[in-house]
Amino acid sequence: MVVPARWRGGWRLAAGGRWPPLRWPTMSAPIVISGPAAWNRIVYLEQLPEPVPHMQFALDDYETIGGTSAGKALGLAGLGRPVLLHALIGDDDEGRRVQGALEASGVALASLAVARTESHLNLMTRQGERVSLYLSAPADPGTPPSAELAQAMADAPAIVLDLSERSRGLIGAARATGRPIWTDIHDYDGSADFHRPFIEAADWIFMNADRIGDDPRPFMAECVRGGASVVVCTLGAQGAIAVSRDEGDDNDDERMSLTEVAAVPVEVLDTNGAGDAFMAGVLDAHLGGAALEDALEAGARHAATVLTTRHLHPALDRVL
Repeated sequence: MVVPARWRGGWRLAAGGRWPPLRWPTMSAPIVISGPAAWNRIVYLEQLPEPVPHMQFALDDYETIGGTSAGKALGLAGLGRPVLLHALIGDDDEGRRVQGALEASGVALASLAVARTESHLNLMTRQGERVSLYLSAPADPGTPPSAELAQAMADAPAIVLDLSERSRGLIGAARATGRPIWTDIHDYDGSADFHRPFIEAADWIFMNADRIGDDPRPFMAECVRGGASVVVCTLGAQGAIAVSRDEGDDNDDERMSLTEVAAVPVEVLDTNGAGDAFMAGVLDAHLGGAALEDALEAGARHAATVLTTRHLHPALDRVL
């Protein structure tokens, strides 16, 4: 089977031919990911700016693809998984750069046209600190999923819904398929209302511990009691932990398991996209039949490969 280079109301083959929108066989169906893809300028500073007028000299700057969903799609494609990315992309210079780089990296797109492609200016430090300035943020047109996208979700081995208005509007359609839903709530503080529909819909929830408090485990257990099968929290250089529901349990805390995995030591060049790569590695291993601990270890190994490139994935080193 030839993997489509792009999908917008029909299949366009990499060789330029055309198919009608046919049903994917389940074994080779792409993972569907919905969420942000952006064109970013990265600026490295000695320290993040203080809120007073002053001048700083940049240590480095470059342009690259951003967006948590683009990162996951690149990671899964790099692991050999067919993936279909549903994102808001404009017919502008930034959008053409995003589209070209993703397609060259093996990611199929089901993009929805918007006035401007999402774009950020990210101020970074070598310690991983970041301030993201949104230069443009496309508005979700609010249209329902196309028949082709709805069919792709129904056929997908998993659906990833990343935080965005567009993905939030797809939750009902995703749940109706009965396919497992994965989500990434990033640095959730435990109270923001926007995240709740994602948490309530997801079978697998990923997060980091930046804002949840000193111990993320009570919140993770709460999510499992609420219906999630597995909740994973990344801890940077300390690795990651997962709280999962034991088979046949009744959601009591005594019937939950805690799994821990260490980070893979690596000389870090850039931390952008490490969490997305971790989730992609776990998803790929899980779909391959790996046990939870083995899947987490696969995620840690995959995240380490991203820490050695200044892009979201090493595939972009040759593309950009």
